[in-house]
Amino acid sequence: MVAPVVDEIAEQYVGQVKVVKVNTDDNPGVASKYGIRSIPTLMIFKGGQRVDMVVGAVPKTTLANTLEKHL
Repeated sequence: MVAPVVDEIAEQYVGQVKVVKVNTDDNPGVASKYGIRSIPTLMIFKGGQRVDMVVGAVPKTTLANTLEKHL
């Protein structure tokens, strides 16, 4: 459900951000490390540190606005 929005964001911000998808079923350690309890959870990292997080399916504009705050 969120994958197409994430793909659009990746295209829109090419060269500015790196978009990575992680399957928490295949990588439970990642889910544990970052306290992911709900899917989808979208995290924004800057300088290797998590600076923001969006939980749940959100519109593209919401995700873009959240991302813009950290560019």
